[in-house]
Amino acid sequence: MATLNHKERTVGFFEVVIVKEGKARRIPELMDWDGALAALAQAPVGARSHEGEHRIVGTTITHNMEDHLLLHRVKDAGEWLSVINFDTGHLRELEQSAHEGYLDTSVVCFLPFGNVVGIMQGGVSAPSHKALETWLNGIEMFPSSQLQLRPVVAHSEIEKLKTAVGASRVEVKVMGNKMGALREQPRTGGLARLLRVAGDAYGEISVTMVISVPRGKELREHRQHLLADLDEISDVVTGAERARARLVYSDPGGPEQTRLVELVEHSITAKKRVPATDAEGNSIRIVSAVDAILAAAAEHEDALRLAVDAGES
Repeated sequence: MATLNHKERTVGFFEVVIVKEGKARRIPELMDWDGALAALAQAPVGARSHEGEHRIVGTTITHNMEDHLLLHRVKDAGEWLSVINFDTGHLRELEQSAHEGYLDTSVVCFLPFGNVVGIMQGGVSAPSHKALETWLNGIEMFPSSQLQLRPVVAHSEIEKLKTAVGASRVEVKVMGNKMGALREQPRTGGLARLLRVAGDAYGEISVTMVISVPRGKELREHRQHLLADLDEISDVVTGAERARARLVYSDPGGPEQTRLVELVEHSITAKKRVPATDAEGNSIRIVSAVDAILAAAAEHEDALRLAVDAGES
């Protein structure tokens, strides 16, 4: 029986902020994450553990001469754990002794700007960003500082509509409670009419609409109309559940260029395939996760920096 060697997992990005007088405030300077991880590497297990709803333990790992964090949730002694041999079908119960613990692990990378962290959970019960927040405060990694983690949210790029010459593809998901805005003022564009007709026919519904205009000079006018119709409902689009468009730009005398833009604010995440073993069957899931987080951070660096006001790379 073949065993899968990789799995697609989600990388989430979060900003570490400080709480003062009950309000979360952005930290203007980069915190010394490198120094904190180096100190953590020398600390005994007790000093890097926090007991709350679950026991959370942090471990420093080094990959390509950079330190990163493994955050573990220790499984409760009462949880039933078993191992099956897929060749023989033999089932073996795992017993947890007093000085050992089985772990659910997440990989955490602290990026070199904006106090942004990238997190990949090893499983559904592995520590989340809230567990990381609890652990950072619980072990007092930065004494006298109350830290909070909040998702990094990408800014809407709705203003890009003003500089485009057309739209080759539009994808919009509008919830029923937003449909009423289409009747507040006269709108004659095709997108507004389609959404309005759907709402009139079926009532309080959510509508997902995808419209694509093929390439070709003969369809340039269609792309222009699609852009104009999208701009007409821009106030609805910014409040939509999901909205993105592939916009067309043109330099004088040059070829048309397209760019995919997000028209609503959204949390910055990325899906990455993470190999678990190498060709020889050796486990590489941790270093694979680190590489995946750093690759996702590089891909989204401009959006991440803009979202946390960290300047240009």
